Amino acid sequence: MKWLHMTAFILVIIGGLNWLLVGVLGWDISAFLGGMGSLVSRAIYILVGASAIWLIVSHKKDCKMCGMGMGGGMGMGGMRQGGM
Repeated sequence: MKWLHMTAFILVIIGGLNWLLVGVLGWDISAFLGGMGSLVSRAIYILVGASAIWLIVSHKKDCKMCGMGMGGGMGMGGMRQGGM
């Protein structure tokens, strides 16, 4: 399911960049697609939101830094065993 992860990741990046443009410049990409009410803009917003949910749900499985025993992070369990 690498294709699903990559697609979701790209859509979330697009959504994040859109929010950056809105916050910094007051410029919304959806304005070029017919505005917020257009079917195309709504479909893109739905896909970006669904992608974010998918990444939240599948993050621990896909992330090398969050995997158990990978040595890259503390994971969901807090501090590592064996002291500081």
